[in-house]
Amino acid sequence: MIYHVEDDRNIRDLVLYTLERAGFECRGFASGQEFFKACRERLPELVLLDVMLPGEDGISILRRIRASKETKRLPVMLITAKGAEYDKVIGLDSGADDYMAKPFGMMEMLSRVRALLRRSAPVEEQESLRSGALEVNLKKRVVAVNGEPVTLTFKEFELLKLLMENPGIVFGRERLLEVVWGYDYDGGTRTVDVHVRTLRQKLGAAGKSIETVRGVGYRFGEGSA
Repeated sequence: MIYHVEDDRNIRDLVLYTLERAGFECRGFASGQEFFKACRERLPELVLLDVMLPGEDGISILRRIRASKETKRLPVMLITAKGAEYDKVIGLDSGADDYMAKPFGMMEMLSRVRALLRRSAPVEEQESLRSGALEVNLKKRVVAVNGEPVTLTFKEFELLKLLMENPGIVFGRERLLEVVWGYDYDGGTRTVDVHVRTLRQKLGAAGKSIETVRGVGYRFGEGSA
């Protein structure tokens, strides 16, 4: 089940129609109030959440989703206005898993929905992660590049693990602090930049897979940073 929160009825109806034609079960809502009421009856597998909503906006709704025990792990794709970089940054820092800018094509929307559902689907616990020459043994907490061991600190390992487990997903610096360092950490986001820099240095050429998304944060991909 996919929930779409969008106050523009024309956009909402088009998105729901496209999702249904693609075989997805879905429901649409014009406000956060309607959305949360539906969540109490049934939790969705994914939420498409518009930022610009009457009354409670999408960022506030997203923060409520992440603050609730029942919905904190719910995958959320934030929909922003074209060029609204501030909304993207705030949304990702508030816990959005992905974002899409208006206007968007229906094929792009379906592709992003399928990708996010694949990433969020329950999987058997992995013993290792691999990307090219980089290999991470999760149980032994051992990292190697081209078979050569790389010594990482605890936080560097956790940071690399999080990024590799979520390839292509952009993590804002605040979000990385929250997940890797914890809510009680008093340091600033500069800590994230320092750890990413040292992590890249230790990984050598493999460190290029940790990409910088300018003005937002970091992601694990195939290109160079």
